[in-house]
Amino acid sequence: MKIDSINLESVAVRLSQYPTDNLSEFLLVGKSNVGKSSLINVLIQKKNFAHTSSKPGKTVTLNFYKVNNAFYLVDVPGYGYTKLSKETDKKIGMMIEEYLKNRTSLDHVFLLIDYRHKPSDDDVMMLNFLRYYNVNVTVIATKFDKVGASLRAKQDKIIKETLNIDDFIHFSSSTKKGREEVYGVIKRYI
Repeated sequence: MKIDSINLESVAVRLSQYPTDNLSEFLLVGKSNVGKSSLINVLIQKKNFAHTSSKPGKTVTLNFYKVNNAFYLVDVPGYGYTKLSKETDKKIGMMIEEYLKNRTSLDHVFLLIDYRHKPSDDDVMMLNFLRYYNVNVTVIATKFDKVGASLRAKQDKIIKETLNIDDFIHFSSSTKKGREEVYGVIKRYI
């Protein structure tokens, strides 16, 4: 996929702030520090456009990145970061739920998990939450390059069994592995 333009179109905390042009939207969800910003940067082929942080919990808004004037990548706050106050965590949960319940232009959700670890209870809960809302979901296992080749079959099995899925995308921001597969999913909808 050739990326001709990218723009942070909207930073939103409520429905009235969402874009109104009805382009396809692809939601990125996952734990804090799982690599959502790195995935966005690889997909749009620009370093540091979506800001990555060594400190989790930085994103507290829905960020709508307009790509090629054709679709949006929507980055939402990560879950599972214990240093966020209960009140902030609740507000973020309500913001994401409002988006899922009301957004007719949402075509697909990418659930990012960390390939190095067994999916957490929060990952399982998020996948079940997305299934409840009957949205199309693709799981992306980030940081694939950090796991040695001899351990990958075991890790694949753990992820599939824990999340009760048949397949997922292996992704590495360093090697760009998985980028074409993600593009393939996006192309099915735009």
